[in-house]
Amino acid sequence: MTATTSSRTDATTAAGRRRIAMATLVGTTIEWYDFFIYGTAAGLVFAQAFFAPAGERIGLLLAFATVGVSFLFRPLGAFLAGHFGDRIGRRAVLVLTLVLMGGATTLIGVLPTYDSAGVLAPVLLLLLRILQGLAAGGEWGGAVLMSVEHADRRHRARAGSFPQLGVPLGMLLASGVTALMTGVVSPGDAFTAWGWRVPFLLSFLLIGIGFLVRRTVDESPVFQEMRAQSARPRVPVVELFRRHWLLVLLAALVFAGNNAAGYMTTGGFITNYTTDPDGPVGLERTPVLLAITAAAALWGVFTYVSALMADRIGRKRTYLIGYALLLAAVFPVLALVASGDVWMLLAGLALFSAGLGLTYGPQAAWYSEIFPASVRFSGVAISYALGAILGGAFAPTIAQALVQEHGTLTAVGVYLAGMFVLAVVATCLLRDRPGIDLGVGNQAEQEAGATVFTAPHDRSRVELV
Repeated sequence: MTATTSSRTDATTAAGRRRIAMATLVGTTIEWYDFFIYGTAAGLVFAQAFFAPAGERIGLLLAFATVGVSFLFRPLGAFLAGHFGDRIGRRAVLVLTLVLMGGATTLIGVLPTYDSAGVLAPVLLLLLRILQGLAAGGEWGGAVLMSVEHADRRHRARAGSFPQLGVPLGMLLASGVTALMTGVVSPGDAFTAWGWRVPFLLSFLLIGIGFLVRRTVDESPVFQEMRAQSARPRVPVVELFRRHWLLVLLAALVFAGNNAAGYMTTGGFITNYTTDPDGPVGLERTPVLLAITAAAALWGVFTYVSALMADRIGRKRTYLIGYALLLAAVFPVLALVASGDVWMLLAGLALFSAGLGLTYGPQAAWYSEIFPASVRFSGVAISYALGAILGGAFAPTIAQALVQEHGTLTAVGVYLAGMFVLAVVATCLLRDRPGIDLGVGNQAEQEAGATVFTAPHDRSRVELV
């Protein structure tokens, strides 16, 4: 690092770094709780509550489609967050995205259903889901950079794992609260009538906690250096795509495989498939949600373990091990899901959690190390958002359509395996750069690091093996 960046980073050691880790973990957990609550409710309730006139089959596809629509607005959220994050700072964007996500989630909890408001009900639902997508598009990049840019270079992956842990923890919290509502507070028809609203309304309380925590952290030392040296591009997104468009695409594909697998569960497909009373499995809602909650806890454990591995053996090797596990597990996991036994379902989800964690924990550090400081927020946020579209946006809808067409989960397994193979190819094309100086003073080294593949009529470069 430059002397300026190094001194600022040293000043945030120990207590400061713990505070940053807690702020990114708490805030990201709350944001993804909000996001996953929607996917869970879409699989259990929304077809009936908002799309009843379309019929059960089409209504379910429409409910899952609204899960995916928000992903289409993630890039816009990432563009806006990246622009302002590279121009006015990481912390301000983090606070704004948290409030936007929480506000939209709380309002979903008070929406009228189709029975009381007609077509206005699904329109309002879609608009609020779009706001969730905008917030999610900017949230992750800011949390990642606050963690990684404050960290010392030897432990970047571990520091970057805290916002990563917010995703499985948000899923754990969302599925746990929903399981409580379906099994204790509002079982049976009461959940469909009003119980599904409670998890959304809880977001109002959680958002206050996250807001207070995030307001206490210091701005990223790299951004402070950018501001001091006037090293902020006027339009970071234009600079990003002019020089690094291919890098953005490959980084997105690295994430797409993980996201496709993750949204089989978090997007509501497995929940609906295993609990549909007219389907081939027919399990009770609460045991399935408890199995998903346990799997989310394991996903969090493997995410943290993989970050420790990435600091020791590299980001790329950790990713390749994770994708190898996912490829080996995909068909056995789907067979366990279809078994009709909740313990077999738990075993399958636990097996999937290992590969999910190993292909998620190193991501924050790796993304941060492949983009130059001046466009880093834009590069990280947009790559993540595009990867979410390519991988998870319509994964539940695609899976549901494949099951309706073929009657089994085999076609879903082929679809997932194809996504994993694409991710492996992208992973192999990117080069590890652990420990690279992230400061503005090292911009030349960061630019030179994206090397030998140059597209015609373009200066976009990608580090190859």
